[in-house]
Amino acid sequence: MKRYSAFAIAREAISRHQNWERVWAAPEPGKEYDVIIAGAGGHGLATAYYLGKNHDIKRVAIIEKGWLGGGNTGRNTTIIRSNYLQDPSAAIYEKSRSLYETISQELNYNVMFSPRGVMMLAQTEHEIRGYRRTAHANFCQNVETEFIGPKRVKELCPIINIAGPRYPVLGALWQPRGGTARHDAVAWGYARACSAMGMHIIQKCEITGICREGGIVTGVDTTKGRIRCNRLGIMVAGHSGVLADMAGFRLPIESVALQAMISEPIKPCMDVVVMANTVHGYMSQSDKGEMVIGGGADGFNNYTQRGSFHHLEETVRALIETFPMISRLKMLRHWGGIVDMTGDRSPIISKTPVDGVFINCGWGTGGFKAIPGSGWAMAELMAKGTSCLADPFSLDRFREGRFIDESVAAGVAH
Repeated sequence: MKRYSAFAIAREAISRHQNWERVWAAPEPGKEYDVIIAGAGGHGLATAYYLGKNHDIKRVAIIEKGWLGGGNTGRNTTIIRSNYLQDPSAAIYEKSRSLYETISQELNYNVMFSPRGVMMLAQTEHEIRGYRRTAHANFCQNVETEFIGPKRVKELCPIINIAGPRYPVLGALWQPRGGTARHDAVAWGYARACSAMGMHIIQKCEITGICREGGIVTGVDTTKGRIRCNRLGIMVAGHSGVLADMAGFRLPIESVALQAMISEPIKPCMDVVVMANTVHGYMSQSDKGEMVIGGGADGFNNYTQRGSFHHLEETVRALIETFPMISRLKMLRHWGGIVDMTGDRSPIISKTPVDGVFINCGWGTGGFKAIPGSGWAMAELMAKGTSCLADPFSLDRFREGRFIDESVAAGVAH
């Protein structure tokens, strides 16, 4: 794998950029692997990468029904934060956030991580109490956050309307090291590193069945034939229940659509991420100048990957109260992604009733921020059978009543 650098760009410019090598290989599937990863999104690729880097397991195939990063990894709004209330959540999200800070150098691929800071607005007295509680919990968890007042909110984001007609801004939970990254680049960077380790990334290959003998996984049936394996990791977001059904077990999740949109590009006016849970919306500005806007998930189960007018109208109407200037913007495009929700709004990173099958799902609408930490934990679980980061998120917690309730911290869930 050639290293990217300023010298490499200059060298390739001499040949009119005709000699760049493929970012990752596109091999035909082999007959057998040590590990098969179902899903070439951020979580699947990160798991494969850390299996190779941390545990020297490199005979790995990452199988993707569509194209690499074409699911939720390429359909989200790129917010990265770790200011969660419960200890297990804060641990894995902070691990992820810290990995994002150095991942560009580690992968030799610029993921455009921007630690611009994330504000979660308090617009009711109830939210003030909740965010103060979270700030105290974060202090004990060594997660850098603080509760700030309206004056400081206005200084950080001048375009905000502090004295809203229905919900004035009373303060905010501020995480200065949160931010954003380029979603596609995260997937591409991990894919390039996996390919360089000899792993096979197999696109446009749908898993149609999971093979078992005596309750142990032996492989998968795909549209490109049967592929044998010793371990199978399922990381397919909103379609987790479909593959779990193939393996013979059920998951406590539901799949719904989450919609988002971007505006036409404008001059820089906002250099932080702002989330407003009371009115149910959030916004940031991309490096290209678009305002990235989103809100809550659909209120009914579905598998759609397109937006709907009524939901976008609801989100924009809510945000205009806090950001009046966006009323004059035109929408550039909008989209939807399929997210999988658990009852406690926390993920599942777990062994399953089928020996050798592992599942990583249930991230709801906050999966992008967790990609590096999730991959780290899932790889450790698959390699060693246990992981201090993953163990609290096992399937057993639903049977035992050990819920990790993040329904407030994940109110908009990004």
